[in-house]
Amino acid sequence: MKKIAVLLSGCGVFDGTEIHESVLTLLSLSKAGAQYQCFAPDINQMHVVNHFTGEVDKTATRNVLVESARIARGEVKATTELDITDFDALVIPGGFGAAKNLCNFATNGSECEVNPLVTDFINEFILAKKPVGFICIAPMMIPRLYGHGAKGTIGNDVDTVAAFNLMGGHHQAATVHDIVVDEANKIVSTPAYMLAGNIAEAHSGIEKLVAKMLELAK
Repeated sequence: MKKIAVLLSGCGVFDGTEIHESVLTLLSLSKAGAQYQCFAPDINQMHVVNHFTGEVDKTATRNVLVESARIARGEVKATTELDITDFDALVIPGGFGAAKNLCNFATNGSECEVNPLVTDFINEFILAKKPVGFICIAPMMIPRLYGHGAKGTIGNDVDTVAAFNLMGGHHQAATVHDIVVDEANKIVSTPAYMLAGNIAEAHSGIEKLVAKMLELAK
């Protein structure tokens, strides 16, 4: 049975992990017969957003690891607890937390950097040549992590695609139902809610991504 790490970035689309994407990822893994363990960096969120009004709560602070525990039903570990020998692959759902907490693409665009704790965590999988799946906006970390020419997709948003390529990545346009596979680097990506109009559309690409990840992990 394959064991897959899932990297979360908080809880809630506007300041953390996109909940639908994370749950669909966990469901797809479970239905495919894989085990999973959720991880998150033990850092503060960039900010806290009221998901009802869309406004930033300037008085509030929240911790990414603590908030991620909401999605993981408490079963979440800090990224520093990773033992790479226990895992066959990694999947990273999207949501603004991927672009605000895991990296700072939301504020810095093509000049973004990946949080050092996150870099260390993902690099364990890269150095071990294990597959990594990136969902929604999470693929914007691919050029920073893998270097020039690494392939990925965020769908077809013109400005985001331009930033991906400017960072040295090789973007491939995709529909919500597609995955893009970089066989050389064992990267799989799908647009999910970068394009999805509903949860069923998001599920289409995520399920294919999980299936490909498990295939690459053999």
